[in-house]
This record gives sequence, structure tokens and C-alpha cells, in this order.
Amino acid sequence: MNFIEQHVDELSSMKKYPSKIFYEGNLELLKSKKISIVGTRKPSKYTKQMVQILSQKLSSNGICVVSGGAMGVDAVAHVGAKSSNTIAVLPCGINIKYPTVNKNLLTSIEQNGLLLSQFEAGFKATPWSFVVRNELVVALGDVLVVAEADLKSGSMRSVEFALKMNKEIFVLPHRLGESEATQELLEQKKAKAIYNIDGFVEYISGNKLHVKNMDEFEKFCSTSPTYDEVLAKFPQRVFEAELNGEIEVKNTKVFLV
Repeated sequence: MNFIEQHVDELSSMKKYPSKIFYEGNLELLKSKKISIVGTRKPSKYTKQMVQILSQKLSSNGICVVSGGAMGVDAVAHVGAKSSNTIAVLPCGINIKYPTVNKNLLTSIEQNGLLLSQFEAGFKATPWSFVVRNELVVALGDVLVVAEADLKSGSMRSVEFALKMNKEIFVLPHRLGESEATQELLEQKKAKAIYNIDGFVEYISGNKLHVKNMDEFEKFCSTSPTYDEVLAKFPQRVFEAELNGEIEVKNTKVFLV
């Protein structure tokens, strides 16, 4: 397991610069423009679809997606960006692929993207190590996107870090009664809503958006349907897409790659 010897300017915004940051993967991603995406481990279907589209468009426009490697919003953000253009920050030693359900995803990021951790090999995640992980996730990104979150959730600790670091905070718009934490951020004018994903990506990238038009099959798969649902709707295309690496099947769910 390697550790970063160079100074990472973005991390100067942390309360205390990390004494050591361990890594596996492509350190060149640290030189990219980066955006941090966080949120609940149990996102709604709408949130998953929007995060998938958002991370895909950010990645295809040269922006690296940073998240915490957890289930839910984190995993969708990493998958949408593709493993070669994402950074996963872990709350444990890099040799421990936690959570286990994301083992294949984290291994793919290790091989093609970048895994980071402030913890020695063999260190197992604890409640306080998630907080340490969250601060590093926020520090790396130019801005923070909170896709969906409940009050008093781990995502709100990330918001606290972003406010102290004077980072811009963005949230996805939700219906009343949903994602109460992000609704409160909007009400308190601590965050801005992403009403137009293309416009947001142009704002972050500073360039005219490079748009990849999705066909009906890709649009359907962006909602993370079950494999049986995709098979029933696109019986011919699903096998071809799987062979070509266009989709990934995890725990009976289908994700665009």
C-alpha cells in the first residue's frame, strides 16, 4: 500500500492536514477538476436516476467524481462516472473492501481509478472513521452535491465540513416530505438546487456541454432496474450490452457502465 508524498492543495482546507494518505490507483486523478457527491445509503429511484445521469455527464466532460465508496448514492455516483474517472475515499484500510457489497466496484476503482484512505492496512471502519472519511471527500471536491439526505445523517456532517471550508453546496430538488435535510438547506439558503443538470455541468466545467444522447435502452438502465425487468423489455439488447461491457449486473440490479 502506497502513501501520497506530494502536497495536495485542496486538503489545506481541512481542519488538520492529514499526516498520511494511503492510495492505490491513478494519482493523476488528483490533478483533475473534481466534484464531491454524497447522500443516503437508501436513495429513491428518482435520486438514483438523477445521480447516475449527473455523474455520467460530469465524467464525460472531464470532471472526476469523488465519493465515499458506500452503498446507495456513493455507489451510483462511482458507477455513473465509470471506475477510470472516480475517486473513492474509504473509512478503513484500502486492503479492506468495505462495504462487502461494493467489493467488485471498489476493486475496479482500485485498478482503473483511485482509492484513498487515511488508515493503515487492516484498519476496520468505526463510527469516527466515517467522519474522517467524510471530511476528506468534501475537501477534494471543488463543490459538494448532496443528492438526498435525512436530518442528522452522515451527509449532514459532510455539509458542516463544506460550510467550514466555504465550499458551494448543491442539492437535487425533491418533493415536499422527501429528503428533509436537503429541503432544509434550501430553505436556509445554505445550498442551491440543481434544476438543470446540463446547465450545472456547464457551470462546473466552464465549457459547453458535451452531450451523449442515450437511447431508450440506456435511459431504462439508468433507473437501476432489475435484470429481469431489462430482460423482459429488451431481450435482445441486454445480452449484447452485457457482453460489450455497457451494463453491469450487481445483486440482480442493472447499472450503466
